[in-house]
Amino acid sequence: MNSTNDTFVATVTVLTKASTSLNLILGLPTNGYVLWLIASRVGGIKASEIFSFSLAVNEILFCLFSLLLFLEEQLRNLLNIFSVLSVLIGMGRPLFQTCICLERYLAVVHPLVFLRYKPLRYRIPCSALVCMVQTVYGLAFFFIEHQILFNIYLTQYIFLVSLNLFCCFSVLWALKRSKPGDGERKGGRDVKMRAFKIILLILVTMMLAYFPWIAVFIAFQGNWKGDFFRARSLCFSVNVMTGFVQPLIYLHGTGRLPCIRGF
Repeated sequence: MNSTNDTFVATVTVLTKASTSLNLILGLPTNGYVLWLIASRVGGIKASEIFSFSLAVNEILFCLFSLLLFLEEQLRNLLNIFSVLSVLIGMGRPLFQTCICLERYLAVVHPLVFLRYKPLRYRIPCSALVCMVQTVYGLAFFFIEHQILFNIYLTQYIFLVSLNLFCCFSVLWALKRSKPGDGERKGGRDVKMRAFKIILLILVTMMLAYFPWIAVFIAFQGNWKGDFFRARSLCFSVNVMTGFVQPLIYLHGTGRLPCIRGF
């Protein structure tokens, strides 16, 4: 029995490190490229790109901190690196992705509200708030009972996925209501379609990344031990490998990935 358990733990460890390595190879350069494109643009950072910029920073920091995962064995008594990494990727990414979806939703469904809150001065405090929430979650891991914290995770994931579903269907409904000729001169329908595709891709990414977490949290409700932490490790591995999707969406949207057609 112990031999089987040790084999499973070893497999999970290898899978976690393999997914982290893959994210380093693919996620670090793509997010770095996004960061460079946004920061080096003439005229400074656009208001519409502040959340993509913040998400890229979040992913780059995660990639750099994930290097510590390979030292976990030596530092196990000093710091639970795996838990800190889980918080970094599990909280910051979905929050910034949701900000991007809400931004597209407002631009299509409530354009007047979008124009009112479009300036950079509204986006920066919002990004700072997400970073603050992320930091609080990270610190809470060491001070709050894990069962309470995992219930908070579960609630947040369900809420964010539901919110993105709402944004996706709202934009789709707006597309259904508009006729092919509406806003043709300004490309209004094309803008809506592009917003819908961006939200849909983010939604699919979030579902792949966070539905396993939701299923694990529900399945192991009140039993945060052994099997739960092994299942959480598997979820973490799947989650890590979605880190380069958002920068690819951004790069294609700016015409830097012409090899991907139909977006």
